[in-house]
Amino acid sequence: MRYLLTLFIVFFGQAVMAQEDSIAAPKKLEASPMEKNRRNLPSKQKGKPNVQEITIKDYKIINYQRDTTFLDTTISIQKEYKYNFLRRDDFELMPFSNVGQPYNRLGANFDQKTNYPGIGAKAKHFNYLEAYEIDYYNVATPMTDLMFKTTFEQGQLLDALLAFNTSKRLNFSIAYKGFRSLGKYQANQAESGNFKMTSNYLTKNNRYRLRMHMAAQNAITEENGGLANKELQFESEDPEFKDRSRLDVLFSNANNRVLGKRYFLDHQYQLFGKKSDSAKTRKTALSLGHEFNYETKFYQFKQAQGNRYFGESFLSVINDKATLKTMYNQLNGQFQNNTLGVVTAFVDLYQYNYFFNSVVQTPEQLIQSQLKGDEVAIGGIYHKKIGNLRIDGKFKTAVSGALTGSLLDAAVGYKINKNNEVDVSIHSSSKMPDYNFLLYQSEYSNYNWQHTDDFKKQDIQSLEFNLRAKVWGNIMAKYTAMDNYTYFASDPNQAIVEGAEQAFVKPFQENSSVDLLKLKYAKEFKWKNFALNNTVMYQNVTQNNAVLNLPELVTRNTLYYSNDVFKKAMYLQTGITLKYFTAYNMDAYNPVLGEFFIQDKEELGGFPMLDFFINARVQQTRIFLKAEHFNSLFSPKKYYAAPNYPYRDFVIRFGLVWNFFS
Repeated sequence: MRYLLTLFIVFFGQAVMAQEDSIAAPKKLEASPMEKNRRNLPSKQKGKPNVQEITIKDYKIINYQRDTTFLDTTISIQKEYKYNFLRRDDFELMPFSNVGQPYNRLGANFDQKTNYPGIGAKAKHFNYLEAYEIDYYNVATPMTDLMFKTTFEQGQLLDALLAFNTSKRLNFSIAYKGFRSLGKYQANQAESGNFKMTSNYLTKNNRYRLRMHMAAQNAITEENGGLANKELQFESEDPEFKDRSRLDVLFSNANNRVLGKRYFLDHQYQLFGKKSDSAKTRKTALSLGHEFNYETKFYQFKQAQGNRYFGESFLSVINDKATLKTMYNQLNGQFQNNTLGVVTAFVDLYQYNYFFNSVVQTPEQLIQSQLKGDEVAIGGIYHKKIGNLRIDGKFKTAVSGALTGSLLDAAVGYKINKNNEVDVSIHSSSKMPDYNFLLYQSEYSNYNWQHTDDFKKQDIQSLEFNLRAKVWGNIMAKYTAMDNYTYFASDPNQAIVEGAEQAFVKPFQENSSVDLLKLKYAKEFKWKNFALNNTVMYQNVTQNNAVLNLPELVTRNTLYYSNDVFKKAMYLQTGITLKYFTAYNMDAYNPVLGEFFIQDKEELGGFPMLDFFINARVQQTRIFLKAEHFNSLFSPKKYYAAPNYPYRDFVIRFGLVWNFFS
């Protein structure tokens, strides 16, 4: 990380010297920096006559679904919400005390992106980028995006991306996100590295297109099991324990790790099609495509000496490792017509190999060492736009294989006018739970199971309504019904004494239906240079047994001020954010599995989290300064992110996001 920081400083120095060549606002659109910030208008390269004007719209970001956005160098309250380790809005998440550790959930979305199981260890995957989360770039000139932020003791966070091209039709990007943070508590260090490299190509006649990426991701976290004497040390507010490194933890000899490598290729060839003279798009076209994805991943838990906290162990040294290798191929044909829309039909072949090193014989069963097989599925995708009406649909169903079932997504959207839009969507999916529910092996004797014969496919159906209105705000209502909901919990049949819940954590499947109603409202009120941004979420769970625990109410309210300062050389934004959620039986964290499990012993939450921030923009540089959870200086020390795992104390953190162009 020291070398990454050095690289960042070098880049920073070079870009400062190159400010005269960076993108600025065109003269004909000259306005105040505040107005430029709102418009996000780009630049004409200064001092270079006869050079074609380049705007910010020439720096395109293309996602997996081929939706295109543009590089955004503005300062906004949404940028403030996304300036975190995940680089996305974490409204429905509750972070642990250190960067790179798990996030407890405050909200839930069960819609499936794929109908294939994952390796599990979901608490370790918040920062793991899946294939559908990788972006591709189409840039006019080389572009760099740098994000830096301080962490907690002895470490930094740096996310650097360089996008460039060799021609207008061939673009590349290379990126690395790395961090290290010691943390405030004992045995709490976390570090990770996410490397990705992308390329996309389009032939001169626009018939053949290709995109591909390679990703290598690694996350290692020390695990301390949480606080050992939280009432006497953390909650007592004894000045002796103001230094959090003096608090006792359950153990200091364990860590877990997720490592994955992926190779992805998606290419398409257009067999025929005529161009429209006006829109320069093909009226009728037929294309053939192929998508390939090969990924290897493992999850590992290591402990130098077994601990009775997790029960009896076969060996004194714990080294659990689950490995998953998958290969995915899709052949598709796409027909495009101005009247019919875009229709795609495809065939999927999914090959998987999930394995451990040996078989395990328990008193109850013989546990296999491997799950291996092939899954074949067929499906289709449909897209059509009729004026302001948009219709989207996707359907997939299994032809052979034991893991997958079906997947259906359908949405209808209508743009009423430029200020109002409404859409309705449905989702239905059926698949087996993640592999670690079906098969798991550990040196801890109670962490061995196989449920390939008795677990059923999880069925999820949801209906969602969204209204985006400039005057009334954004309203989202979603109803989700789940059958065979699968979860981790302590075995209720065991004679569990208090504090021994972790020794009997196992997977379970709920026989009755679990229903979730979720309502979310977002609205910003403005007066002169002041604004109040509000997001409120209500959740109600209907269930026979308490297998899904969520807070009833989550709210985030930000009061902030925005204006130009220093003779309009800087755009400034400063304010206070309040986040609050009602108390509930917050899920507990299990470091052996890298998973959360339900518990009914402690009701946590019900405390405010206040952050004060100052953000600024100078040309293409955005500067962020935040005093996090400053109310902890005078509030009772009973704020937790999970049972035994405290939330963060007051801390001041600094960072910046910087784009420069050449």
